[in-house]
Amino acid sequence: MNSRCFATRHAWFALFAFLVAAPAGAHFQLIYTPEPALKVGGPLQMLLVFTHPFEAGHTMDMAMPAEFYVVSQRGKEARPQRTDLKKHLQEIQWTSLTNVGRAYEAQLPKGIVRSLGDYVFVLVPTPYYEGSEEKFIQQFTKMVLNVGGLPGNWADPVGLPAEIVPLNKPYANWVGGVFSGVVLADGKPAPHAELEIGYVNHEPNLSQRRFEPQARASAPQDSFVNLSIRTNDRGEFTIGLPKAGWWGICALGVGPQSQYQGKPLSQDAVLWVKATDMQ
Repeated sequence: MNSRCFATRHAWFALFAFLVAAPAGAHFQLIYTPEPALKVGGPLQMLLVFTHPFEAGHTMDMAMPAEFYVVSQRGKEARPQRTDLKKHLQEIQWTSLTNVGRAYEAQLPKGIVRSLGDYVFVLVPTPYYEGSEEKFIQQFTKMVLNVGGLPGNWADPVGLPAEIVPLNKPYANWVGGVFSGVVLADGKPAPHAELEIGYVNHEPNLSQRRFEPQARASAPQDSFVNLSIRTNDRGEFTIGLPKAGWWGICALGVGPQSQYQGKPLSQDAVLWVKATDMQ
């Protein structure tokens, strides 16, 4: 065997060993905007990307979402208002640290997020086929934004087949505190549901449509990349928030449908929570 052939075989073996040893990482459907606690309303840029947030890893190609809307409420006495946002979606190419995938951005005009109160953004994605697992994944995703500190409908379910309902405000959490919620499966608490917790470890750069290469934290071992917990017998959970930034909570397979196009389907519920450093 000549030296070039040996070197080539050695390089392929090293690549294979790396891919086998590398952590798979959890899929997370991300609804991202830099800041969910605003002093005043105005135009808003939002990113929808299906990815592996801790590693800024492989970005999955998204199809056009089935639904994208916001439910807003100015104070508890007001009536919630639902606004369809699909017309504001634009297909983009999003760059992770390993590939380029199809994602969407929304340039929302100032009339959408204008009044004081809460805005619950909801994404119902088209199921994504994960070939390596031979199944479809559909993650019903929520992100809650507030204007001016006036609370509204942040704690109200929106009626998704799989949903995480917060027990404290997702947009107002200090680093070092805890966050609690309830997982609902078809409107009812889901006892002993499996949850994965993911951290957006690489800052999304909206103008350049990519993740920043610099990580905020390093994992000492693969099990720290995405943490795993379960709900109690009432469908409740509590997590810590040890670092500033966005934290994703994903309840796996709690939706009522288990098949799509003749393949297994996992209907998950995702909620995004932001932790802020106390100055």
